[in-house]
Amino acid sequence: MIRHTLLRACITAVCLAAGLASTVQAQPPSQASPAAEPIPETRTPQTYAAELVDAGRVRFAARCGFCHGRDAAGGTGGTDLTRSQLVAEDVRGDRIGEVVSRGRVDAGMPAFTTLAEDELAAIVAFVHDQKARAASLEGGRRSVEAADLRTGDARAGRRYFRANCAGCHSADGDLAGVGARLEGLTLLRRMLFPGSEGRSAAAPPERPAATVTTPEGETITGPLVYRDEFTIALIDPAGRYRSWPASRIGIEVSDPLQAHADQLARYTDEDIHDVYAYLETLQRDDDDDAP
Repeated sequence: MIRHTLLRACITAVCLAAGLASTVQAQPPSQASPAAEPIPETRTPQTYAAELVDAGRVRFAARCGFCHGRDAAGGTGGTDLTRSQLVAEDVRGDRIGEVVSRGRVDAGMPAFTTLAEDELAAIVAFVHDQKARAASLEGGRRSVEAADLRTGDARAGRRYFRANCAGCHSADGDLAGVGARLEGLTLLRRMLFPGSEGRSAAAPPERPAATVTTPEGETITGPLVYRDEFTIALIDPAGRYRSWPASRIGIEVSDPLQAHADQLARYTDEDIHDVYAYLETLQRDDDDDAP
């Protein structure tokens, strides 16, 4: 039961902090999860009205949630803001506001030049509130031993792999020797969300691409940065953040990792342990017939 709880915690960390994980280097068998990173102490404690925090929650989800996660704890391509040193040193937006308005092009973050002052204030309030909540949480063990994940049946994992994964992956092709190169949490990340396991293992995957067709017939294509049932947003070829009501436009999205996201919904705990056990057996380039 403890190991299965740890596994689900690992999956959550992988999904919410995929972008953050791209900066994590290969680690020894006892590996810290992203949640093990210390939360820096807020230099100037701040409190915000509940109404402002609630308003910021909605605006953050629409503007920032895809990259930084809806809870600001990390998402696709964006860091965990609750563990950000910049946020820890921010005083009511004096640092966050500058980054938001100027962007960080080298890190893939666009400049939000049209964000209203009240919108920014709400987002700042939400981020600080999330940081305070994260700092108040108490937890015990926050690392994952490779042994915690070694409870599966490699033969069952091979059968599952051949039935569900072999259409895109090959034990003697792209995954040849993966069990020798990676282990523990790093191997689990490679299995569940390729590209999240660290620079030394694989390059981070590209963002999904979105093509929007407006009612006027204009077609805009660029990296998808946010999508829910009401709104879609992308970065256009000029580097601008643009969003539209989903009901008023045509939308096409191409995501090379969608199959992995779909697979996460189908995996059972037993399946994950079994497939992980099978991948551990892939020690050489000719391991297609491993147990």
